[in-house]
Amino acid sequence: MKTSYLGFGVILLLLFSCNEDYLERSPKDQVDAEYFFNTAKDLEVATNDFYTMLPGSTNYTDDSASDNIVPLIASTRVRGARIVPTNRGSGGWSWGRLRDINFFLENYQKVDDEEAKKTYGGIARFFRAYFYFEKVKNFGDVPWYNKVLEAGDQDLYKPRDSRQLVMDSVMADINYAVNNIPKDKELNRITKYTALLLKARIALNEGTFRKYHGIAGYESFLNQAVLASEELINSQAYTLFTQGGPNSAYRNLFSKDNQDKTETILARDYSRELEIHNLGYLMTSPTQGAWGIPKDMINSYLNKDGTRFTDLPNYDTKEFYEEMQNRDPRLTQTTAGPNFTINGESSPAPVILAGTTTGYRVIKALPSRDQWSASFFDIILFRYAEALLIYAEAKAELGTITQEDLNTSINLLRDRVSMPRINLAVANANPDPYIENMYPNIDQSSNKGIILEIRRERRIELFNEGFRWDDLMRWKAGNKIEQPMVGIYFSRLGSHDFNNDSIPDVFLYSGSASGAPGSVSTLINVDQRTLTNGNSGNLNPFSNGGSFDESKDYYYPLPLEDLALNNNLVQNPNW
Repeated sequence: MKTSYLGFGVILLLLFSCNEDYLERSPKDQVDAEYFFNTAKDLEVATNDFYTMLPGSTNYTDDSASDNIVPLIASTRVRGARIVPTNRGSGGWSWGRLRDINFFLENYQKVDDEEAKKTYGGIARFFRAYFYFEKVKNFGDVPWYNKVLEAGDQDLYKPRDSRQLVMDSVMADINYAVNNIPKDKELNRITKYTALLLKARIALNEGTFRKYHGIAGYESFLNQAVLASEELINSQAYTLFTQGGPNSAYRNLFSKDNQDKTETILARDYSRELEIHNLGYLMTSPTQGAWGIPKDMINSYLNKDGTRFTDLPNYDTKEFYEEMQNRDPRLTQTTAGPNFTINGESSPAPVILAGTTTGYRVIKALPSRDQWSASFFDIILFRYAEALLIYAEAKAELGTITQEDLNTSINLLRDRVSMPRINLAVANANPDPYIENMYPNIDQSSNKGIILEIRRERRIELFNEGFRWDDLMRWKAGNKIEQPMVGIYFSRLGSHDFNNDSIPDVFLYSGSASGAPGSVSTLINVDQRTLTNGNSGNLNPFSNGGSFDESKDYYYPLPLEDLALNNNLVQNPNW
């Protein structure tokens, strides 16, 4: 992907070399269009630049600004510390890429190649749908623009359009993309399959947001989510990646240097020579990311036999080795368990807790050691597993889910790791109170139990892939951020054996570490890294806790300068 879209970026710099917002740029570019949009190759080059709208490594870092990962420094949105931006076009209220897309759509039709026009017109509409999906998630109602705006156009100062108009327009765009982009499987290019999954993602988000925020029309969107995910599933173009078996396949998928087309529908391509990222560093550096998984996430993984870990006696005071035994295999493919081995190495790594705030290290997508300072493994943006989760959730929220629906969707994820399949009747007869406590606003119908299980599965399967914050927002579960984000439990000061080999690995102390055995690889001073109960309890890296204001924090604020320039714009509530 990265090698194909750079060319048009240079052209854009030549065409649009000014500091004005693209929505208000003067018409000097229209002359250039006469000489550019003439061949299929021109359309390909033009749409290549739109790929820069897609995330790179941020797809795997967004969870560190949610309740899934506790970083060294908590994000502003988790701390409830977001402020109203000042500068025009800041804080996400930027419209430049939309003008690029609309400029393309106003000029591409003159090419004398019908198939090329369908393909690249579909790709442009894919990106316009993607652009507006992000805007609506962040800001709610926004102005809909489907034309290039020039200086003096009164639509520059229009108010927000209704959410219904914008989302209907988004769905029209993504439907065009689905119907016109070829279905060839391409790892680094937008295809029909990418468009189907984006359609399903958009429709699920909009449908559940409307349902839980009391906005009319949620059923239509959930039905569209079902149809889009079902079409992708029925195409049989993709399956789940299983190389390495139940105890390795899930981890192997994300740590691959180069993705393949088994499960991955779209990936961002990286290489040592052309483009690198810093994910390995964030996962291992004690002074940078120091990512840690919170205890409630660890507790959410089921036992290997499918029973609930949180139903066990004293589950909350089990120490590390014991709590890692006989669990869903994805647990120790997501966090470093006993005898954790770094990719590419044969011997277990020492227990090092300095680089994790909670003691639960993130190893999902952790590369081999040679990539810790500069990583170049591919980043997955769209994968087949998401379609399975969307299908199950949309059907459950509609109240139409059956056991067969589960067997053809979410239970395939269980099969990959040899976990027992979800039974619809059992799940609904006995909803999990531990998971329900996370989501007090959940649908209280007879399908509550299965919705909770699907939410469990979604959090576990899609952990660290950038979905969590949006999930909390659409479920109207922002207050989940305020629940404790603590780490590993320690019953006492002194030595602790993390892999049950009778050799201490971790030593907790207050004051002096003089009594530490020579075998320990981690020293923890509880005067610096506090425990919840003084000399015992859970590591407590975020003692001030998260903060979420139900009256305003489901949306982002608009910049002050944009509000001043357009009197028809209104700030989001309570900002």
